Amino acid sequence: MKAIMVMFDSLNRHMLPPYGCDWTHAPNFTRLAKRTVTFDNGYVASMPCMPARRELHTGRYNFLHRSWGPLEPFDDSMPELLKNNGVYSHLVTDHQHYWEDGGATYHYRYNTFEFVRGQEGEPWKGVVGPVDIPADTSKETNHPKDMWRQDWINRAAVHSEADMPQAQTFRLGMEFIRTNAAQDNWFLQLETFDPHEPFFTQPQYKELYPHEYNGPHFDWPPYNKVTQTPEMVQHMRKEYAALLSMCDHYLGKVLDLMDELDLWKDTLLIVCTDHGFLLGEHDWWAKIVQPFFNEVAQPPLFIWDPRCGIQGERRSQLVQMIDFAPTLLEYFGVPIPADMQGMVLKDVIAHNAPTREAVLYGVHGGHVNVTDGRYVYMRSCQKPDNTPLYEYTLMPTHMRKIFGVDELQNIELCEPFQFTKGCRTMKIASRAWINPAWYGTLLFDLANDPEQNHPLQDAAVEERMLRLLVNLMRENEAPPEQFTRLGLEDK
Repeated sequence: MKAIMVMFDSLNRHMLPPYGCDWTHAPNFTRLAKRTVTFDNGYVASMPCMPARRELHTGRYNFLHRSWGPLEPFDDSMPELLKNNGVYSHLVTDHQHYWEDGGATYHYRYNTFEFVRGQEGEPWKGVVGPVDIPADTSKETNHPKDMWRQDWINRAAVHSEADMPQAQTFRLGMEFIRTNAAQDNWFLQLETFDPHEPFFTQPQYKELYPHEYNGPHFDWPPYNKVTQTPEMVQHMRKEYAALLSMCDHYLGKVLDLMDELDLWKDTLLIVCTDHGFLLGEHDWWAKIVQPFFNEVAQPPLFIWDPRCGIQGERRSQLVQMIDFAPTLLEYFGVPIPADMQGMVLKDVIAHNAPTREAVLYGVHGGHVNVTDGRYVYMRSCQKPDNTPLYEYTLMPTHMRKIFGVDELQNIELCEPFQFTKGCRTMKIASRAWINPAWYGTLLFDLANDPEQNHPLQDAAVEERMLRLLVNLMRENEAPPEQFTRLGLEDK
């Protein structure tokens, strides 16, 4: 048995033809949906990139205990469990966050890995002097100046499509597949950062989306409210669509290879992403800085399981990233650790077997969200300063830096959680990326308000969703202060 996971970053399901989009050019996603099971009720769990990948490894929620960070010493790692049980695991990626302080423990869990440089503002090519940035480049960004500068340095090193990180990543992934197609017991995680911003791609993909635009160069949206003109918003959507079409092109190459090598007979295929992205919907750009509307919270998901051979069907059950680890372990016959909270998706794929009544999702210190597939309840903090809030970790790193000395002055040792396997962790006062008090508690009825434009006022529904939220937090061993922060001490 073999398994391939093709993982994108910030892939919007509402921009894909299998989910109803009629203007993007993505024929290979349509082709994929015909060969796989398409999931209609997939949700994120922990946001954003590395918290989601910690869940991919561990099969359990991250965001109530920890923000962006590496794997912890007590974590179960799905690729490492495969490796330790005779299943070869290989990672090919251009996702630069793996090589930062907050992601540095992930890639060595695989037998082998390959990394392609140059995405976004990754510190790659070194230029000391002035950098040639087009004079008409929009300054409407809130990204760090050094990252902005480095991105233009990195772009200058790309002279053709073959030089682009995504193209190189897929070439290396396909090389692994060709080399090992006749072998058994391997897992390939083929992961590209695209279509994550900035939406940098080649002219042939942009030409798929002709439109009039006379504004500044604008392909990297700020993490902020939309203040740009409607023309700039429309242009940004076209830039995203162009990069999505490039993703579709390289997805097609993997599907071609599976056809050529007859891999459908014995190879599990998962095509997924970590989260979506706002492109002006709800008057917002990006993610993390606003409530997690479904454009962000509902990612696309496609799975082919050769054991049942179901294709061209859709599934309605609630699923999340935490389900991928137990699903892959079960597929290869590897025991599933007790700490994994995710569910094996074998029977869901085969006949839409029930999964769970509701799911949690969120970001550390943000809203704690719960959905049953019909209603979405976003519980806000109850104090303007969003306290109390703590990190529980033995690996005190943020995204691109270690914790500062000032942050470590008043650490406590916390008694073990069940999932820390007897280890006490540091308990460190934390700061959130956003303050949910800015938006308050929100309730939406997806059946009558699928675009989440009209918050619902219904005490009975809110009480039921609140009960689901509290129960799931308890199952997750949420620390006591999370209940305090959300005003749930007496629930």
